[in-house]
Amino acid sequence: MPTYRIKNKKSGKVKELFMSISEMETYEKEHPNEEVLCGAPLLHTGGGLGLRSTQTDESFREKLRTIDKKHPGNNFRDLDVKF
Repeated sequence: MPTYRIKNKKSGKVKELFMSISEMETYEKEHPNEEVLCGAPLLHTGGGLGLRSTQTDESFREKLRTIDKKHPGNNFRDLDVKF
């Protein structure tokens, strides 16, 4: 389920709510003084890691190291992945 960032139009206070898309649609109708901030909702998987997780799996890093050795001149060093 996604986490939404909600802003109160009067106070400007921002809060995060964890609910389904259908629950959010109902919430918006019931709270006209609040708005959903733009941006993709943060989705959570059952394993505890969100889709926006900055952790890179060790097996993926090993694949990158292998590709880096076999293909000199690649641009993997420019990517934001530590391997």
